[in-house]
Order: sequence, then C-alpha cells, then structure tokens
Amino acid sequence: MSRYTGPSWKLSRRLGVSLSGTGKELEKRPYVPGQHGPNQRKKISEYGLQLQEKQKLRHMFGINERQFRRTFDVAGKITGIHGENFMILLESRLDNLVYRLGFARTRRGSRQLVNHGHITVDGSRVDIPSYRVRPGQTIALREKSLKLTAVEESLSVNNFVPEYLTFDADKLEGTFTRLPERSELAAEINESLIVEFYSR
Repeated sequence: MSRYTGPSWKLSRRLGVSLSGTGKELEKRPYVPGQHGPNQRKKISEYGLQLQEKQKLRHMFGINERQFRRTFDVAGKITGIHGENFMILLESRLDNLVYRLGFARTRRGSRQLVNHGHITVDGSRVDIPSYRVRPGQTIALREKSLKLTAVEESLSVNNFVPEYLTFDADKLEGTFTRLPERSELAAEINESLIVEFYSR
C-alpha cells in the first residue's frame, strides 16, 4: 500500500484531527466531508474506532501501512509499554524532528527537505526520512541550504520547540537531547486502540 498523496484537508475532516498540525482544516468546517457531512450521525463499531485511531496516527506521520506496521513490531520488542514505545519511535524519525525544529511548516515539507539532501545528522548528509535519530545527535541544515526561502519562512513563524529538543537559532541546528515522554506526544491519539487493532 503506497503513501497517501490525496487531499489532506478532506482526510483531516474525515478523521476529525488536524493532520498538518495547524488546525486550519477544521476551523471552517469541523465535520466530515460530503453532501450530508454536518448531519451525519453514524455509530462506529469498536473495530471502526480502532481502525480510525490507527489511520489518524498513520496519516499524521504520512507513512505507508507496511512501514507503520514494521515500526509497530519493532516497538513491541522494546522494554516498556508497547503503544508508548511505538509513538516514541515515530517521533524519533528524522522527518518528524526536522518538522519539530521548525525547518518546515508541515511533515510533508520536512520529508521533502530530507529527501532532497538538505539535512545533516552529526555533520553527515542523511536523505532517508525514516532515519531513526538517537538522543545526543544533532540535526542541521547543509551549508548550501541555509538560505532556502521555505526554511526561512517556516522559522519566522515557528515559536515552539519541544523540550526534548534544543535549538540553536544562530547555527540553525538542533539536538535531540532525550526520548520524549508520553505527555509530550499527541494527546488526541489513543495508542491503546492501535495496539488492540493489531492484536486482533
């Protein structure tokens, strides 16, 4: 199953969560898309709820089903709570941390930055969005990419960097200081439903 490349705003309304992180998708029309959107009263089964939660998280990070499931299986082999470990692994992806540091406005934009070779990890160029960053590693822009218009625009509007990251605005680099805690991750996701979905 390939990565979703369709209209993201419509998908955000279908799932009831802002996939871009800006919240703009739900401001005007906070109901599901379609002719009967505002008046739909559909009862969702337990399986439907689990599937919806899984799709929320998968589309939030913009990855395909195979990669999502593989990360879920890896999380199950780590000591601790399966669902929390899973979300921490997703949060540790390079494209996500580039987004969290404010180099791009969306995860789609951050994935493009990584794919095009604009990002370095500990001084070495990395062009794999799913690269798992480890605590202590430093993420920066390549010297040739420091003046990118898209990056400058994104940094000018970004005013929040999570506590598990440190950002040096002068050098335009950030350090992944520690693994995030569950309280610092997406509150709108109920990861236990995802664990139940895959445990069927």
